[in-house]
Amino acid sequence: MSDGIRVYSGAGALSVFAIILLVILVILLIPLLLLGVIGAAFTRLGFSWIAAIAVVLLMLFGSFINIPVYRVKRDMIRVSCDNPSGFDIPAPFTSQQVWDTQISVNLGGAVIPVCIAIYLLYQASHITGNTLLLPATVCLVAVAGVSFVATRMVSGYGFKVPLIIPALTALLIGVLISGGTGLAAAVPACAGGILGTLIGGNVAHLFRIKDLEIPLVSIGGAGTFGAVFLCCILPALIA
Repeated sequence: MSDGIRVYSGAGALSVFAIILLVILVILLIPLLLLGVIGAAFTRLGFSWIAAIAVVLLMLFGSFINIPVYRVKRDMIRVSCDNPSGFDIPAPFTSQQVWDTQISVNLGGAVIPVCIAIYLLYQASHITGNTLLLPATVCLVAVAGVSFVATRMVSGYGFKVPLIIPALTALLIGVLISGGTGLAAAVPACAGGILGTLIGGNVAHLFRIKDLEIPLVSIGGAGTFGAVFLCCILPALIA
């Protein structure tokens, strides 16, 4: 008897597996696509394809590594109060407690980018036949000034450098100084942007560390890595 019986057809196991596989492929391909685009940008600066991918991966994985440099000690004096009770209990004595803030340098956000900046300036002088130290210095000063003003110091967090402002400043100064695009604009923008962001956004604010009450401050680390990374990528697009 078929009366009253309805047959429903749904997606089979193969269709469900295909959907899951498609989702996994999309999740995997998006980072690979971004990695390829970023790697291609680095190749415009004179890196080989393998070297470009290696540099990008080293920066990404190196962002989790902080190299300790020194400690900043902040003395806080806790003043005891008189014992308000009538019992013969000794009042707590005045003690001095020290908070330490560890100053570190981030491998992926400071050490490797600085090495990239030095390498680019060295290579560009051989390729173009002209030293690019002067335009790179101008770019460095401009980016450092903008980064110093735009950076916020967040209590309990540390440096908070705007993500794209330093890179756009470096790109603009590089194009204006060189009068166009190419290595003459990209290299000073990249090198000056990296160094300017680290100096203006981090190093120049170290004197305020004692007011933040945080255990760790990383130069080029959280709050700065993204800005430095963009200073490597955006100028490479005009090379």
